[in-house]
Amino acid sequence: MTTPTGQVGRRLVRHLLAGGTGVKVVVRDAARLDDDVRERVGVVEGSHDDPAVLDAALPGATALFWLVPPNPAAASAEEHYLTFARAGSEAVRRHGVRHVVAVSSAGHGWAKPAGVLSAAFAMDAELQESGAAYRAVSPPFYMENLLGQLAAIRERGTFSLTCAGDQPLATIATRDIAATAADLLADLSWTARADVPVFGPDRLTPDGMAGVLSEELGRPVRYDRIALADFAAMRRSHGASERVVDDAVAMFAAQDEGIYDADWAKATIAPTSFRTWCREVLKPAL
Repeated sequence: MTTPTGQVGRRLVRHLLAGGTGVKVVVRDAARLDDDVRERVGVVEGSHDDPAVLDAALPGATALFWLVPPNPAAASAEEHYLTFARAGSEAVRRHGVRHVVAVSSAGHGWAKPAGVLSAAFAMDAELQESGAAYRAVSPPFYMENLLGQLAAIRERGTFSLTCAGDQPLATIATRDIAATAADLLADLSWTARADVPVFGPDRLTPDGMAGVLSEELGRPVRYDRIALADFAAMRRSHGASERVVDDAVAMFAAQDEGIYDADWAKATIAPTSFRTWCREVLKPAL
């Protein structure tokens, strides 16, 4: 499995070990693994866009868990995702790995450019060419994205996104992404290719999320919408390239326009509510 120290991967590796699965991890720095995990897994150090690293990791593997790590410095989201996906697809083919589970995005079939989300869909297409049975775990907006706004919540009582405050926002907790991937990897009877949309149980608007945050934190929290033009200007002022800004703006525009809606209607509904996540994850972090 890849990204064993990330928000999804660190939970997934524990699911797999608890189920008795033999696990080998690809990790940039083995020291970042928890001690009890490092003692129980095979470790290959390096990045999984490196064919040599994948060649060290994949011999004998029955399945591969794949997640592309973020890289804000990448020239473009699509090229970043495809650099990893090409290396992964070729390695899966070389080593005859029969099953691949990847973390992608909800919204497959969206006709317009969607920036980072389109890059994830391009990754899926590339990995499907490997010949392995393929499952694209397809979540919407991560609740954990709000952890990047702890200072604003603490100091100003606000959080900000680009979407309308009165329109439902599809969300998911990373613990439920990990559990979905673990279930797929525990039973490899599936074949062919399929998307696996998984969404949290709420249909909260950002204004509604602010209400839940206020109740759970015991202090007022409000939602402040950022215009896409203001968001782009902010990213540029922080040194982001035009392509990176365009990728982010296209992603948020697609979210505003309903890229998740078709999958929301048919998704597996995960158990972690926004209120539970606030109580168990955000409040302790705050």
